[in-house]
Amino acid sequence: MTRLLVCFLAAFVPSTAVTAFSTSDNAAVSRRESFSKTASLFGGILSGSAALVGSPASSLAVVTDETPKVSTRMGGLLEKYQDSRGWTILAPSGWNKFDGEVGAYDVKWEDLVDPTNNVKLSSTPVKSTTTSVDILGPVEEVGASLATKRNAKLVAAIDRQTDGILFYTFDFALDDGTHQLLQLCVNKGKIWSLDANTKEKQYPKRKEMYYNIMGSFMPKLA
Repeated sequence: MTRLLVCFLAAFVPSTAVTAFSTSDNAAVSRRESFSKTASLFGGILSGSAALVGSPASSLAVVTDETPKVSTRMGGLLEKYQDSRGWTILAPSGWNKFDGEVGAYDVKWEDLVDPTNNVKLSSTPVKSTTTSVDILGPVEEVGASLATKRNAKLVAAIDRQTDGILFYTFDFALDDGTHQLLQLCVNKGKIWSLDANTKEKQYPKRKEMYYNIMGSFMPKLA
């Protein structure tokens, strides 16, 4: 089993990055933060379900229909942000923006009043031969594995294709009283992880905005 996991990681990430993927969690890191870390993500999938690694390619549904990128600004709640590194997103208007915390995120937006309301984007290099997030397995199985490892409830697992890029989006209710949307995709030699977080009781009010943020992200310039 261990040999199989090592081979899978070696096929997916550069050799210099393999040591960054772990199947154990740092006790000081919350479940919500762990979801956003790509290292914990892969560790959770690989340690939680051998079937994901062994699933034949034929079991993966091919997403061919194009879903347009979200462009609504929700009456000013969202504003377009274009990063010099070549990606765009509709970000929450008026939230604090933070750049780069090593090992945690590339960019973070945080509510001025309640910092538990936040959106984070991170990226991790992968091998050039890795071109799609479907290498992780079917979206439902990936979501279920993540939820099991994090002791969370999987509310939804959605795959879509936008501008030729496959996105996996997961909706989780965590047992610490928070709610998270997590989105994964692969492009330009990186796996991109975008997560949006809030308290469970506030999620109904944040849901539409958070889904629009997910749908607006594009890891390349149009």
